[in-house]
Amino acid sequence: MHFLNRFKSSDAEASPKAAALIVGLGNPGREYAGNRHNVGFMTADRWAAAHALTFNKIQHHAVIAKGRSVIVAKPQTYMNESGRAVSALLRYYKIPVEQLLVIFDDLDLPFGAIRLRADGGAGGHNGMRSIIQQLGGNQFARLRIGIGRPPGRMDPAAFVLQDFSREEAAELGALLDRAGQAIDAFLTAGITAAMNQFNPNPPRDRMV
Repeated sequence: MHFLNRFKSSDAEASPKAAALIVGLGNPGREYAGNRHNVGFMTADRWAAAHALTFNKIQHHAVIAKGRSVIVAKPQTYMNESGRAVSALLRYYKIPVEQLLVIFDDLDLPFGAIRLRADGGAGGHNGMRSIIQQLGGNQFARLRIGIGRPPGRMDPAAFVLQDFSREEAAELGALLDRAGQAIDAFLTAGITAAMNQFNPNPPRDRMV
């Protein structure tokens, strides 16, 4: 079966099960739509559109797009309480935490870089902190999208709530497409293979 057809939406209502949950983090509302902090939402939107999935349902504090074997979700609780949606969706759709991928912005990566990890801390990201607290652990995959550091002494909290610069916006589509390819690799081959493909220097001693 063609890759796209594995995830294409179906009108038939099956039992509430799915093979994977892809979560893009961000803040709801037009005023936040173009913010750096919303690059997780942007990635989810672009990947879903590429696979003919539509965000047309609100469920468990999130707007979701459903495919035959994947749920794509954008929590609507605001960033600091993202874990409420993630934990509820995992339970409802009976998805093992090993099949969860969370996408979020990362100040510690330069703009244009992406990194996949199988686990780890919140790294100062409030959305990730909420998810770790709600799940009771950090053993789940994540895709970090680099947004770079703020200039000078600018407050990082203000920086992430600004839109991308004109120069960054010109390159954003290519970045989101690469992130989408990483999602594809996670779904089809697993986190280890995806890390090997997309991380420039994967750790040799612990490929998880």
